[in-house]
Amino acid sequence: MGQDTGQDRPQQLMADDEKSAEQLRAEIEDVRTDLGDTAAALAAKTDVKARARAKADDVKQTAAEKKDDLLSKVGRGSAGGTSPPAGGSGGGGAGATAKQLKAKAEQKPVLVAAAGALVGGFVLGRLSRRDG
Repeated sequence: MGQDTGQDRPQQLMADDEKSAEQLRAEIEDVRTDLGDTAAALAAKTDVKARARAKADDVKQTAAEKKDDLLSKVGRGSAGGTSPPAGGSGGGGAGATAKQLKAKAEQKPVLVAAAGALVGGFVLGRLSRRDG
């Protein structure tokens, strides 16, 4: 086995020596392109503002979808013709929805914390603009 590795190396060097200048230039251009793509990807990862905006947009979209979903569930519950329990305030559907939200929050606490931080940051930003 050791002989095979030793013999392959001189053949590879000869193959490299036999490459034309055109081939070498093409390889160099390929490496430059790959390096440029890598640098662009790293720059995108370090652009904190753009990533925060993208994440905020994603959270807003998710929240809007959840809101629409919950509103459609509440709408179906009230359209079903069920009457509120005697002496109750008519919040049976809302109570069930609140329980579902609580269960989902317990399943994904990081998402809830991120959404809370986003809302808190938004409120603080709005308040600080009014003061200034």
